[in-house]
Amino acid sequence: MMIFFKQSSRYFHNSLVFYNANKSGLAELRKRTGYTFANCKKALELNGNDVSKAEEWLNKQAQSMGWSKATKLENRSTTQGLVGVLVKNNIGAMVEINCETDFVARNEQFRKFVEFATKLCAQYTSKTDFDGDLWKLGFETDALKHLKANDGKTLSDHLALLIGTVGENATLKRAICFKTNNDLKLYAYTHPPSNINEQSDVSFGKYGTLVAFRTEKDDKELQKNICQHIVGMSPVKIGNIDKDKPLENKDNETCLIFQEYLLDPNYLVNDFLKENNVEIIDYQRYECGENMKCFSEEN
Repeated sequence: MMIFFKQSSRYFHNSLVFYNANKSGLAELRKRTGYTFANCKKALELNGNDVSKAEEWLNKQAQSMGWSKATKLENRSTTQGLVGVLVKNNIGAMVEINCETDFVARNEQFRKFVEFATKLCAQYTSKTDFDGDLWKLGFETDALKHLKANDGKTLSDHLALLIGTVGENATLKRAICFKTNNDLKLYAYTHPPSNINEQSDVSFGKYGTLVAFRTEKDDKELQKNICQHIVGMSPVKIGNIDKDKPLENKDNETCLIFQEYLLDPNYLVNDFLKENNVEIIDYQRYECGENMKCFSEEN
């Protein structure tokens, strides 16, 4: 009996170590991929508990499932989602990615994808050389799908992985990129503003704006306030003081320079900009789920 007991104890001890190792690998795999407990467990079982191989297998499965799900769900409405914005030195990018529900829009994997797509657009823009002060490029759905990432996969491939993870339809809506030369500056803002973490350069929200402007001041608070006005008041164009006329009903004004300044209605935007020696050169405003063109239009 004693011999049997010792052997059983040894067997139990070894099994416990094996179980703890499996549990640790399972936790790591779930953290890396965000997939379900059952899928991660199956991946580890099929790949000898090798976390890296299991992750690779899961991604392939998810992409396959994602394409299948995308085909099945492609007609389902995607009015929720997020706008991601990024400004780094003289490069700015703003991207809208849509999904079916606000629940998925708050999902960490969805936010990581928006961050990934925004950075990819900015990376593409950084390779462009041009003459002049401002260069801008808009991406519609098909153009976004074919953007290639550093791993050789298209953004559409990565979207399939996302669909396989979150289990509902998601779409690449649009993007706009700015690149400036000379003394032009860029500022971006989202509402409500949020990030994945403090180290992330990408901000998320239901609304976003990207603004190119000229000023001698480097007043971030002032720049943020101007962006907040554009998000809140939704101007259709900047306007020209010599060519455009303000509307009689100020509440219906869609020309930026003739709107009452959101943070101080005693000012018109044009007067506020002049007082602070700021000139708005161009801007783009996104509202998640809206239907509009990639570029703002000046009449």
